[in-house]
Amino acid sequence: MTLPVHYKSLPATCSVPQIIQSSGEHASRRFIEFFAASIRNRGTREVYLHAATDFLNWCDQHQLTLTDIAPLVVATYIEQIGQRLSPPTVKLRLAAIRSLMDFLVIGQVLPFNPAASVRGPKHVVKKGKTPVLSGAEAKQLIESINVQTITGLRDRAIIGVMVYSFARVSATLGMNCEDYFQQGRRMWFRLHEKGGKYHEVPVHHTAEEYVDAYLTAACPLDKSTPLFRTIGPNKTLTERRLHRTDVLRMIKKRAKFAGLPDSTCCHSWRATGITNYLQNGGTLEHAMQIACHESARTTKLYDRTNDAVSLDEIERIRL
Repeated sequence: MTLPVHYKSLPATCSVPQIIQSSGEHASRRFIEFFAASIRNRGTREVYLHAATDFLNWCDQHQLTLTDIAPLVVATYIEQIGQRLSPPTVKLRLAAIRSLMDFLVIGQVLPFNPAASVRGPKHVVKKGKTPVLSGAEAKQLIESINVQTITGLRDRAIIGVMVYSFARVSATLGMNCEDYFQQGRRMWFRLHEKGGKYHEVPVHHTAEEYVDAYLTAACPLDKSTPLFRTIGPNKTLTERRLHRTDVLRMIKKRAKFAGLPDSTCCHSWRATGITNYLQNGGTLEHAMQIACHESARTTKLYDRTNDAVSLDEIERIRL
């Protein structure tokens, strides 16, 4: 049994794992319903599908049936993948397995959730790992972009939205032309955030300059169409929305050209914007609101203002 093609947000070629198929039509249907009906976020759906499929295929390789899966089986799998994957990834895999099993229990496919009692690895984060650029480095990369082409204007505009609005790359690319709008005397962005939320933020004057230059070169675009699009073979904009993997490749390429670390990624611009804002006297509470974080603790993970202080203090050691 394969996932129906009409679920466009699901991989059409992804087949239901054999261990599920062997448990009958009802189990297969519940497996499909879990991803198609209970998970609305496309990114979460893809990650959970990969995690669940990997676990179920592992069980099948060990000649287990669905009803053979017990807490010890789940714990053994978690222990094994913990030797090659990071703690956050392992915890995510366990969360996916636990959610799927719970859905199967509700559908009376399983008598109990074998993953409910399994604990994941401890992982405490006080500081994010996202590489942050200094103001000079960020300016260096932006100024290295050739803005004589539509590609350069588009790339600069994307970076401008992320760094000056603290926007996630998916929220940036999710915007249509109508999501860049005037309210009063200011331009605003309507960002498409996680969980189906819309977050409106005033546009920084520099970001406004970048986006206006891009739109002027792009010619009039329909308000209901994607704001940031792919470039076709003839070096003109297509109707297709740009994907975050395309932007990641672009950021890596731009960073290399500007002589910046290859660890620079899309999220670096969000973290760079937050850090720069706090360094210039901004408050954590306002940064949290602009970044659309639910908690100030999340915003604090992006703050690297103490890095310079730590370096100054460590240099006090003189032998």
